[in-house]
Amino acid sequence: MRTYLKTAWHTRNGPACLLWPVSKIHGLLVSFRKTLYLHGLLCSTRFNVPVIVVGNVVVGGAGKTPLVMALIKHLQLQGLQVGVVSRGYGRVGRQPLEVRLDTPVEESGDEPALIQRLTGAPVFVADQRIDAVRDLLAAYPQTSAVVCDDGLQHYALQRDIEIAVFDDRGIGNGWLLPAGPLREPWPARLDQGIDLVLHTGQKATFKGYVSHRHLADHALAADGSKVALTSLTGMPVAALAGIANPEAFFSMLRGRGIILTTLLAFPDHHDFKPGDLAGLKGQTVLCTQKDAVKLFDLPAPSDCRLLAVPLQFLPEAAFFNALDALLAPLLSHLPSRHGHQTY
Repeated sequence: MRTYLKTAWHTRNGPACLLWPVSKIHGLLVSFRKTLYLHGLLCSTRFNVPVIVVGNVVVGGAGKTPLVMALIKHLQLQGLQVGVVSRGYGRVGRQPLEVRLDTPVEESGDEPALIQRLTGAPVFVADQRIDAVRDLLAAYPQTSAVVCDDGLQHYALQRDIEIAVFDDRGIGNGWLLPAGPLREPWPARLDQGIDLVLHTGQKATFKGYVSHRHLADHALAADGSKVALTSLTGMPVAALAGIANPEAFFSMLRGRGIILTTLLAFPDHHDFKPGDLAGLKGQTVLCTQKDAVKLFDLPAPSDCRLLAVPLQFLPEAAFFNALDALLAPLLSHLPSRHGHQTY
């Protein structure tokens, strides 16, 4: 069903039109729910530190996690103590927890694990993000700012800065679910709290800041050793990816002159099993760092060399300048522009 809908979203003609009435109902429900929060009829919680929410208004991955890590590193360079909260999509268990180096990935979720390992920032996951923020601030009271990985539609958590992320799909056919990819109306949502728009793809489909992304010059083995990508050119290599858009990863590898003889594409947040690597005996296999947090813990087939290729992701300087301008008064304890009362 999901594959069918993705195909239908590209046009306003054909099967997607049959879903238009349902999309209209969805839009009304989204607006009604947000109104209840804005008027205090549904409870929302404000914390005493600035909260930055990074999310998207379309379904599927659009580059939120790379942006979250870029934000963390940018703020850390300014001497700020940054904490991160996430729902931990796909994790087992329901209890809030802090993600540590030794936390099993199935308990934390792959993206929270990756964020913690690559930034060193404290990361907390919970079904309800307000629980994650509460636990984060209790454990790390000197936290200067909280970055929320996903959660634009999680209005129970009051926020100070909202960042919407888009990839090359843009807003698709412009329709709400299920006839289109939108979770919320756009551009209406742009006028309802979004502070910054960042495009993470190769081309911006409408106004917003842009980012630059490319693969690192090396891959990483499970023991942390580096392998130059140039050493892999001209030889047969397998690639696998369990991300929202596996082809994007495969294309970047090809762009580095790597010959891909085997491609394995899995669903986003795929729960890898040893059998997924069957048939890769004796091969060099490249994967993303997000996949590696799961794959490196699996027994590899005989003589299979599994390597993770880091993604270099950097928003343009103007984006960080705009973020700093928004954040400065918040750090001076000025009132938030997105405030609702805490009930």
